[in-house]
Amino acid sequence: MTMREKIKEAAARYPDQRSAIMPALLIAQREHGHLPGQVLEEVADTLGVERIWVYELATFYTLFHTEPVGMFHLQLCDNVSCMLCGAEDLLKHLETALGISKGETTPDRLFTLSTVECLGACEMAPVMQVGDDYHGALDVASIDALLDRLRTEAGQATGVDLAATPPGK
Repeated sequence: MTMREKIKEAAARYPDQRSAIMPALLIAQREHGHLPGQVLEEVADTLGVERIWVYELATFYTLFHTEPVGMFHLQLCDNVSCMLCGAEDLLKHLETALGISKGETTPDRLFTLSTVECLGACEMAPVMQVGDDYHGALDVASIDALLDRLRTEAGQATGVDLAATPPGK
């Protein structure tokens, strides 16, 4: 099934095509990895909605990526609860461990590091979202263990032992 067909199928569940923009963007992002301009235009054209409506949603929500991101997008919450529980120190540790700054992607395209305003999981502070998964009550040791696990997962997916030479080490 093509992306257009998937979008039309999803849109059929909504009384108004504008209401189907977010599900359509999720479909498009799964298909392309991110949402460059031509993909946003294709989503709008498929739904028959104004292009600006699609652009507005794609650029407002941290869920959507208009630029390529690494295999693992690390989104560390930097809102008050997480900040009070050490998110600033965890960000510094992540930058050192990955050898990149916030907003960058590792040269091997494995990790993109971002901060987000709020993940809505204050009870887990400090918390980080990786893909669709939340990881909470983080500290340096749990961050290091998570990075090692993600490198192992990436190695299994690619057939390369990425845990042997992690970036930034």
